[in-house]
Amino acid sequence: MKRILATGIFLGVALLSGCSHSHHGGTLRILTWAGYAPRKVIEEFEHQTGIHVEVTVSNNEEMISKLRATGGAGYDLAQPSQDRILGPQEEFGIYKPLDLSRVHLGEFRPSLLAVTRKTTTIGGKVYGLPYLFGTDGLVVNTQAAPKVTDYPDLCQPALKGKTAVRLKRPTLIAFAFAEGQDPFALYNNPQAYTALMNHVGAALIACKPNFRFFYDNKDQLLDAFRSGEVVAAMMWDSGGWELNRENPNIKYLVPKSGALGWLDTFALPAHGRNDAAAYKWINFTMQPRIAAQIVDSVGSFSAAKGAEPYIDPRLKAQYDAAFPTEASLDKIHWYPAIPAGLELIEGRILDRIKAAD
Repeated sequence: MKRILATGIFLGVALLSGCSHSHHGGTLRILTWAGYAPRKVIEEFEHQTGIHVEVTVSNNEEMISKLRATGGAGYDLAQPSQDRILGPQEEFGIYKPLDLSRVHLGEFRPSLLAVTRKTTTIGGKVYGLPYLFGTDGLVVNTQAAPKVTDYPDLCQPALKGKTAVRLKRPTLIAFAFAEGQDPFALYNNPQAYTALMNHVGAALIACKPNFRFFYDNKDQLLDAFRSGEVVAAMMWDSGGWELNRENPNIKYLVPKSGALGWLDTFALPAHGRNDAAAYKWINFTMQPRIAAQIVDSVGSFSAAKGAEPYIDPRLKAQYDAAFPTEASLDKIHWYPAIPAGLELIEGRILDRIKAAD
């Protein structure tokens, strides 16, 4: 009987809560990556604002597909990577410009704000603001592979069958930078870009005996490091830091030719229904204490300014070792917007690498 009464009371509270959400701000529908909206953060936001949050987990390709299918409707806030805004917006018109007067811009790290504004500005209007960022670099078991300092070192004869990369575009771009080239500078020159990618593809085919596998997901690679099957790989920073907490000999290293930087954003779908809630969420998650909760949850770092004192000290120490100053971020190769047709060029090269014996 008590359980029935308790259930009835709970349902009554839930219904009242739902009415409160509807009355005070409705629903905020977020299209984002796994882990980017932690349950604890959602609950605090809902409690403070009365706005109910619904999260749909996605990735860059799916975000574009979903918003293209609806003409930019169905969601109030999306979180694509900064290089995936300009092209889809120009082709499909799936986003609307941000009203920066409604954003607490002082909460953002200036360098990251500048990077994102440069990449997502169309016709003088800004379509994206930075949220979380991270880098691709090298993860190395420094005892088993002490001479690995840049991407081509994964091809050292002594490491045959013991390294790994993803068969994705970041690998092509990383190896191009390690060749002393700037692939981003060739984005608008398809002929020159194709020639560079062909050169990189040939180098990766020659290196193929060194690759234990082309990994598909984080867990596959982490397990291979733990077992000693792989001793060096091109990998994102958060995975390397996770392994380092388990084994101090495994470290995330910024390559000599530079790390590749990704930046995921806040963007407004063209026909979202609740812009007010979206701006409240942006400002809420950029507060230093809230931003730190998100960092601790997902393992990637926030574009929020002043979050460092609240972040897990172990994670902060790992970040500081890789990027000791704010100026370190200026040396990262941040992905610019991807021109139409570029990924088709890369796809042909990646298929050739996959098919090579």
